Amino acid sequence: MLNKPEMLQKAVDELNDVAGKDRLVQEYDLPRLNYIKSCAREAFTLHPIAPFNVPHMSLTDTTVADNFIPKGTHVILSRVGLGRNPKVWDEPCKFKPERHLQDRNKGEEVVLAEPELRFLSFSRGRRGCPGVVLGSSMTTMLFARLLQGFDWSIPANQGTIDLCQGKKDSFLAKPLLAVAKPRLPLHVYSVSR
Repeated sequence: MLNKPEMLQKAVDELNDVAGKDRLVQEYDLPRLNYIKSCAREAFTLHPIAPFNVPHMSLTDTTVADNFIPKGTHVILSRVGLGRNPKVWDEPCKFKPERHLQDRNKGEEVVLAEPELRFLSFSRGRRGCPGVVLGSSMTTMLFARLLQGFDWSIPANQGTIDLCQGKKDSFLAKPLLAVAKPRLPLHVYSVSR
């Protein structure tokens, strides 16, 4: 989002509208932070936490997308391939959080889990992540508080942030450097004892 200041500002504006600047965003604010959650969904889509899903075995002969999978076949799902599938997503390699708002009815809450399996954030099925609700809340809260609490910018000597992955793993090839400056009144940051 640092490479697209208008998106960053839209997220900050949503936080200002929902929580203001005199208190930190709280869990009860989350249902009203749909743009923030759509940004988190888009991050999960483009940059999943793991490149592959846990391996499974086909219990019966089946066909998936015209591919026959015999019973007993080990199946591994590419989370990266799923989230960047051009048959599912328009411009799949571009960060476009609005795509997660388009399918919603007005007032309907954005959720981080994906029921249609267009991407995988927390796995699915019987062995899916039992902490999906907690993980979604924590992800959104952390993201929202980082955006609410600080003005973020790219270091002066750096043009843009390079989001290219390394050749050997799914980490960034270059370190992500950013400047964070407090943006709220000091009393908001203090912890009461």
